[in-house]
Amino acid sequence: MRYRLDKKNGQELSILGYGCMRFPRRGGRIDVAETERQILRAVEGGVNYFDTAYIYPGSEETLGGILQKNGLRDKVYIATKLPHYLMKDIEAVEKCFQQQLNRLKTDHIDYYLMHMLPDTTVWQRLKAIGALEWLEEKRKSGAIRNVGFSYHGGSDKFIALLNAHDWDFCQIQYNYLDEHSQAGRRGLLAAAAKGIPVIIMEPLRGGRLAGGLPEKAKAVFNSAQPKRSPAEWALRWLWDQEPVTVVLSGMNSMEVIEENIAAASDAGVGDLGPEEKELFRKAVAAINEKVKVGCTGCGYCMPCPAGVDIPGVFRCYNEKYVDGWFSGLREYIMCTTIKKERSNASLCKKCGKCERHCPQGIEIRRELDRAAKELEGVPYRAASWIIEHFVKL
Repeated sequence: MRYRLDKKNGQELSILGYGCMRFPRRGGRIDVAETERQILRAVEGGVNYFDTAYIYPGSEETLGGILQKNGLRDKVYIATKLPHYLMKDIEAVEKCFQQQLNRLKTDHIDYYLMHMLPDTTVWQRLKAIGALEWLEEKRKSGAIRNVGFSYHGGSDKFIALLNAHDWDFCQIQYNYLDEHSQAGRRGLLAAAAKGIPVIIMEPLRGGRLAGGLPEKAKAVFNSAQPKRSPAEWALRWLWDQEPVTVVLSGMNSMEVIEENIAAASDAGVGDLGPEEKELFRKAVAAINEKVKVGCTGCGYCMPCPAGVDIPGVFRCYNEKYVDGWFSGLREYIMCTTIKKERSNASLCKKCGKCERHCPQGIEIRRELDRAAKELEGVPYRAASWIIEHFVKL
């Protein structure tokens, strides 16, 4: 296993992290025995970063129980997340945190994230209820060692969040398909410039870049030498970049664990040459043959006077056709709706200002209208109502 330095506190983190959202299940429940077997193998192979969350059903309890039973707590770093969107006051935050400590059977959290922090407005709301003072008190007591946030959305709001607080680390969705969307390479470099670790989630787009590739993209990787699975190529693309600290993998089979440990034992910065990088260019082109809108995410159309996140909407709209309906809708809700000031497609006033600046010549108003019709149907409206009435933003 190779490791990269958390420069803020000198800790060595395994470049392969264990994503604990998708533990193996049997009969609808987490298979604790099989999960234990897999976690023990991962630790034996050098994995020392485990990422869970309050809202992952059964995950914190399972992880905590396995680490305690096997005397592994002090050999690994635990990352978990505060569901701030469920918290109305600091008392609720404290109650949630104590529950997490109890679930994880520990007296401290190594890496504590504000889960899905969407923008600085929500961060200001958290500060207004006393979250900053609460976090500092927990840091002083040692109950929380590092404070960060996970993020879904565009690079501008990500960078604004980076600058809104002296964070210890951050977590972003990043992969070769999202190189110039989400926080993207721009966000990755901005975080690296601050000297903080960057934890990567969704390196395989929920498995899409592993077993879910179109045949044309699979053929690209099958033609490459040396022979590697599409999943391994995707992970190596990330490890090739120095600002990437840890890549989380939702490992739930011994086969995947063994493959990932082997790859993480010899992957390094600068390993990919021009020929290898051309593979990814060809694979992206093959995947993107299904996209509906040829938006490059350049942002020249922004800001929208009506508040629409135009590149973000088109990214989610395209994802519906590349990754499937559920994936597109989930991303759309996370990136446009779980926030104080929404940025969804139906806000468009059809003023046309955006189209005058689009270098791709996209008929933005027409495409936003199509995106709204396809993404803001009954499931979206139901989710939107729940968010409006039960999520604290």
